[in-house]
Formats: sequence, structure tokens, C-alpha cells
Amino acid sequence: MGDGLSVVLDLGKTLSKLSLWDASGAMLARRTRPNDRPVTVLGGERVRTLDAAGIEAWAEEVLRAFAGLGRVARIIPVGHGAAAAIVRDGALVAPPLDYEQAIPAECAAAYRGQRDPFARTGSPALPDGLNLGLQLHFLESLDPALLHGDATILPWPQYWAWRFSGVAASEVTSLGCHSDLWCPASGKPSALAERRGWAARLAPLRHAGEAIGTIGAEWAERTGLPADVAVHCGLHDSNAALLAARGFADIAEQEATVLSTGTWFVAMRSPGKGARLDLAGLPEARDCLVNVDVHGTPIPSARFMGGREIELLTGIDTRRVDINPDQPAIIAALPGVVASGAMVLPTLTPGMGPFPGGATRWINRPAESMGLRAAVCLYAALVADAMLDLIGTRERVLVEGRFGEAQAFVRTLATLRPDLHVFVSNEHNDVSYGALRLIDPSLAPPSALIRVAPLECDLAGYAARWRSLATGSSEAA
Repeated sequence: MGDGLSVVLDLGKTLSKLSLWDASGAMLARRTRPNDRPVTVLGGERVRTLDAAGIEAWAEEVLRAFAGLGRVARIIPVGHGAAAAIVRDGALVAPPLDYEQAIPAECAAAYRGQRDPFARTGSPALPDGLNLGLQLHFLESLDPALLHGDATILPWPQYWAWRFSGVAASEVTSLGCHSDLWCPASGKPSALAERRGWAARLAPLRHAGEAIGTIGAEWAERTGLPADVAVHCGLHDSNAALLAARGFADIAEQEATVLSTGTWFVAMRSPGKGARLDLAGLPEARDCLVNVDVHGTPIPSARFMGGREIELLTGIDTRRVDINPDQPAIIAALPGVVASGAMVLPTLTPGMGPFPGGATRWINRPAESMGLRAAVCLYAALVADAMLDLIGTRERVLVEGRFGEAQAFVRTLATLRPDLHVFVSNEHNDVSYGALRLIDPSLAPPSALIRVAPLECDLAGYAARWRSLATGSSEAA
């Protein structure tokens, strides 16, 4: 990566992270901040937005501390999808909407009729503001003058690149993330984006790893960072996880799927070297989509709000609680859960995941804590298994992110999929490692892959009953 230290700003849905790395890829420091969802008044309406101001104040404090640990040479922003800021006259005029902000039904219906077909954009019609185009449509309905003048639309990671450097850029992994604004096959804005004038408002397209400028004088003064710190364009967080996975020889240029786990579980199938995947069979109605990697390659993907559902079902905030010590007890509880037929059916987040029409319900809900958590691990693995089926996963899958440490979950998945080599790594910062690989593709992985051992428990009958009930519940709805 050259001389100096690297900072990765990783803006997840529920957690923001800043980490400091040396040239060998060793992490020197890490700070985290749970994200708030402030209410902002736009066009007379109270709407949930992302906490740009709070994150900035926190980032200033942390970067000032990092500046005292060594000479920082670069900053790489990473951010979740379905978020964009609007800047005009050098200032933020519309903070990014929280994609869980409900959109009025009439507004959403008017937008739906304008969308391009799924076959062109790989972007399914999603609830709330999960399609970035719907967010823009809603914001313009609140303020028709919002995109006048020199207004520029910046994807969430690139907003931070702009905030640090003053240079506006767009980038394909964020534009290609169920935005309705991008056509993965052609590598160009969608017809919708062109018709609405949004394509003309997108900042110039740059590569994720490109240094688009240096840190502004304001930030150098506020943080004590050198004036020559390079600011890189940055990328979508799930794509950073995919890039990290490709750093392992067992994944690299092989046929493989990366299952990124956090608030969202996102499965991204990467074809082997020279292979092309047929995207025509992806079912739009089951929360499948086409992501775009840093090279512009279309990537078949499926997802569900796994982390959110696990936390709703267990009442445990996995951002704050170490789940590792309980894993042996949860695994020990699995056979009893299976024998009792205790299970939870999808889905807790309506309109999302492989069973978007299902209404969640428990069957024989365990009364004891470890039994309940075991049933939830079974549930998460069964939904993940359905996702892998939808995108045609073959040969190998790497589970990364905070639930890669949940042994009950990953071992259940390995048991459900004896046809696959299921891997995890001991690395807690896969997204940051992926960001660093933008700068140095030869950077060695910080840890080796670990093959996940299946459970000593027969899940065939349990899984078959769950699939039958889950499918019937979703179809009935």
C-alpha cells in the first residue's frame, strides 16, 4: 500500500466504524459508533434521515486521535447501499434518507409506473425507500427545486469522499445496488435516471480505488492530519466484503459465493475466472438483485434482513453483546429444538427476503433462552440456504461479518449444504480488508480460511417441514 497508514471509514446501517491500518495490513486501532436516525424536516414533512452531522463530529474526534498514532496517508470510505446525499453550492442540502423511511402510498404508486424492467436494471421493487430512485422521487415531491442549480447526487460512500476532499464522484458498486438508477449489463444510467434528469446530476464516475483528491484544509486543521492525505473514491460495503473474499486463494478466481452478514445478510455469487452467469432466472419477487462489483461485473445476489430479524427474535443487540461465549450452549440445545419441532417461520421484515409475503409465527416456541436462540440460528440458516438456492450457489461459500462467529448458525448452514465447502475466517474486519485491497490487491489476508464442520444432527426432516410451511405461508399471503 506504500508508505504511511490507511484509514477506513465503514458506514454500516446500524454501526459506523473507523479503523487504522499499517502497510502490512495490520490493524492498529478501531473505533465504533452506533448510528442514530434523526428526524429532519424536509418540505414540511418529518422524515428519518442518516446522521451525517453526528457521524462527522465523531469522525473528527477519532481522526484526531489517529493522527497521533502515525502518519496517515489515505482515507477510504465504505458505506451501505440505498443512500445518497444531495449537495448544492458546496453544502449538504438534503441529508440521505433512512431507507426504512415509509414513503406515502400515492407517491410510491406514481413512481412504480416509471421504473425500468428488472431485466434491465437488476433492481427489484422494494418496500419503503430501499430503491434509491424512489427516495429521489419522494424528495422532489417535497421540494421540487431540490435538484436545481448545481445540485449533485452523491452515493453515501462518495458523500464522505466529497466531504473530506471537496471532490464529487460516483461509483458503480453503489449505483448498482438496487437503486433503479443503473443498468449493470451496459454500465450506464438507467432510462428512468435519464428521463428524470437524475443521470445528469450524478457526479462523474470514478473507480472505487482511485484517489480523487487530498484532504481539505478544513479537515487537516480539525484533525491534525497531513495536508497530503489522499482521499479515495470508496465503495459499497457488501462489495468490499466480496473484494476481501477474493483475497483468499480458496476463493480468488474460483466459483464462490460470499455471504456477508450484518444488519443485512447478502449473498453474492462470484463466477470463476472467464465464466459468465445467466441472470435471466433471478426471481425479482424474492428479493434477488444484480449487484455490480468494482470492475463493473454483474453479480447475482439475494438478501434478507438477517441481523435485524435475529435481534428482534432474541432481544439481543449483537452490536453490543459478545455472542461467542454462548455458542457451545446454543449448539448443545439444537438437537432438542429439532426433536421438538420448534421453529419460527418467515418473515419479520415484510416485503423482504426469499419469503417476502410470509407472516412470521412460532411453532412450539422454546421457553428456555438457549433453546430459543438455537431455534433462531436454525431459522437464519434456513433462510440463508434458500437465498443460496435462488442464486445457484455452487462449490463454496464464505460467511463473513459478525454472524460468521455464530457457530450454531454457520454449522447449521454447513449441515444443510453438504454439497458446499462452507468457510469462515477469524477476521473481524472483512469489509475494511476489502477496502485496503483496492489500494494493494496483493495484500495478504490477515487470517486463513476455516472450513466449517457440520453438526452431528440430522436436519433433513426438520428442514423439509420448515421449507414446506415457509413456502405455503408466503404464497398464502
